[in-house]
Amino acid sequence: MNTYTTRRVSRLALHTSRLTRYALLLFPLLFLALFYFYPLTAIFGASFAGSAWADVTARLFSTTTLRVLGFTFGQATLSTALTLLLGLPGAYVFARYEFPGKALLQALATVPFVLPTVVVAAAFTALLGSYSPLRYTLGAILLAHVFYNMTLVLRMVGGFWANLDPRLEEAARTLGASPWRAFREVTLPLLAPALGAAALLVFVFCFTSFGVILILGGPRFATLEVEIYRQTIAFANLPLAAALGLVQLLITLALTLTYTRLQARLARPLELRPQWATQRRPHKPTEIALLLATVTLLGLLLAVPPLTLVARSFDGGLRYYAALFENPRRSIFYVPPIAAVWNSVRFALATMALALLLGLLTSLALYRQRQSWLLDALFMLPLGTSAVTLGLGYLLSMSRPPLALRGTPLLIICGHTLVALPFVVRSLLPALHSIRPTLREAAATLGAPPARVFVEVDLPIIQRALAVGGVFAFTVSMGEFGATSMIARPELPTLPLAIYRFLSLPGAVNYGQALAMSTILMAVCVVGFVAMEQLRPPGMQTF
Repeated sequence: MNTYTTRRVSRLALHTSRLTRYALLLFPLLFLALFYFYPLTAIFGASFAGSAWADVTARLFSTTTLRVLGFTFGQATLSTALTLLLGLPGAYVFARYEFPGKALLQALATVPFVLPTVVVAAAFTALLGSYSPLRYTLGAILLAHVFYNMTLVLRMVGGFWANLDPRLEEAARTLGASPWRAFREVTLPLLAPALGAAALLVFVFCFTSFGVILILGGPRFATLEVEIYRQTIAFANLPLAAALGLVQLLITLALTLTYTRLQARLARPLELRPQWATQRRPHKPTEIALLLATVTLLGLLLAVPPLTLVARSFDGGLRYYAALFENPRRSIFYVPPIAAVWNSVRFALATMALALLLGLLTSLALYRQRQSWLLDALFMLPLGTSAVTLGLGYLLSMSRPPLALRGTPLLIICGHTLVALPFVVRSLLPALHSIRPTLREAAATLGAPPARVFVEVDLPIIQRALAVGGVFAFTVSMGEFGATSMIARPELPTLPLAIYRFLSLPGAVNYGQALAMSTILMAVCVVGFVAMEQLRPPGMQTF
């Protein structure tokens, strides 16, 4: 083959590779445009439609709005500080000590984070009691947020701390520094990026808190997220809801960008050591006391609420579970609670299929695209966007042709897929990057076309990551509450919606059915988490 022919073949191969990348991205980008950017554009339009800038400003700076905004920032700040205060001792113990049952405790500490917020709220309702005076208090909200977000501190700060060389602090102690001064002047500056990233992520989750505030806060408290829901559902004030959604969107995107910058600082060069070299068994009485106190605190905080939920759901035996199948009023308009379970399973299966398809196409395109950080950030945007804000965008944009999807199951599935897609992409990309190029080159040398190379080389290697992404998508869909509460029809409730409705109704049976459904949803999420941990490729993190 002469030089001219070789160059033509190389140009053709490069052109074909670019066409393949563009073709892979076409469907995911179209989906993102229709179900993310189009609804957000509708919110922008509704915020200023028919109103002068002065009217919009008056709505946003009214006493009510400022009070809601102040509470949103205040409770998020308090929740973050309390989570760090209670989580840092656990992070230190996990980072520096090796003890029996540590792996199990770390796994159990992660379970609360994979639970839907409505289940967390139901668990604390069961713990406090349905008529407890502590239920509609700020303390209940803060405690639930700590329970939900503790694992972020344990994993992000503890994981980074475990790889820091303890000899740096020991050198400071040798030079005469007290333990507190050695920690403050040596360890703390090194931990600062991890602490900042964990604190900011906890703040974002608490700032956009919805289910916890709605159920445990009651009518007394409202974050921006809850106020958007109330203005839409209770008062049908879509212009004000859209203006609040715009404020929520801008703040969360700013927080997300700040978080990505802090994450980049975590990648700075440091002399890190493997955990086996930095961890040891506790020997001193003070170390043993610290270990026992920390493990006891974590056990009480993380285990008591879900265990109480399960126990309360069995008050009276299986009566509440049997009631899930009953129609006590014999009404043709009544939807039995078990139907909500079936609806959630159907939506979750459809979400899993669509999210896997879109996630696989996106991951393949990102893997083959050089300098793909911009596209990667584009597909991560839904993670930094409020689910309630997205639900409001669907109400505003999906009610007329050509996308008259309001109230349809398809819109619920697409909304759940949008939330699940970033998780699938984050599961698949590391697996694709782990494939050695020589394997593909060998298959191509033997005459296999690209499609066959993917099926016989790539797919067997990434199938475990694909399964992890599928389980993630399924559990995310089962627990999604924010967007679904805005767009689901009353005759098509999902499990989280049914839990919220039954918690809002008077009567012991209604309350018991809410706890029973919460227990079912919690069991599904825990099984999903265990499956993800078993399926996750060795040495590869999901995020």
